[in-house]
Amino acid sequence: MDSALAPANAEDTAPLSVAVWRDYDEAACALPGMFLGDISLTGPVAEESDRLWELGARRVALAEAVDLTETGDLAAARRTVRALSLVRDLTARAVLVEWDLHLDPARPQDPRVLSHLQPPRTLHGTPDADSDLATWRNGHYLGKCLWRNGPGFFQIRDRRWGNLQRFTADEPHYRTAVDALAYGALAESVPRDALDDFTDENLVLRLGPLAWWVPYRVSRWTQEAMAI
Repeated sequence: MDSALAPANAEDTAPLSVAVWRDYDEAACALPGMFLGDISLTGPVAEESDRLWELGARRVALAEAVDLTETGDLAAARRTVRALSLVRDLTARAVLVEWDLHLDPARPQDPRVLSHLQPPRTLHGTPDADSDLATWRNGHYLGKCLWRNGPGFFQIRDRRWGNLQRFTADEPHYRTAVDALAYGALAESVPRDALDDFTDENLVLRLGPLAWWVPYRVSRWTQEAMAI
């Protein structure tokens, strides 16, 4: 199917090439039997993230950089969203992700928008990329920007800017919008009030014609859920 004719929230399934190990530690990864191989991910990201975890993946390296400068057309935007979604979903499982990020200097983006994700190996496209990357690494922890579902509502807890910001919504179409945005949706297909509110709070990232849901739905708690 032509990507231009794909449904608004159809997920791109272009292959993502990754190298996978059984352990977080670099020295441990060099031991026999720790390397799980170079794997091509061709299914939906949620399913592939589950598959990697079940294989025993605890360290995953993306072969190609995530380049936010290449999102002008729908196909390119979908590829970028696919890679970002993998980084997000693996971060939520506390998997160590090795990746490289190119922000778009033509459209200045505060790196803190993505600072809840596993810090990249390299960062490009900001006036002081080395300092921004050091800040990202020093301030990263699991649970920095997450959402969770409750009975009749959902809640976002966001600490990317230091202080806790908490948002609770019980409007059904807001929850539906999250499902649509999770792996990228045409911005025009999302209810305008929900998209505007999410955008104002830096909870969605605009990538060409797509909007993408930034928070992860946490899969592993590092401490008691009530403390998060």
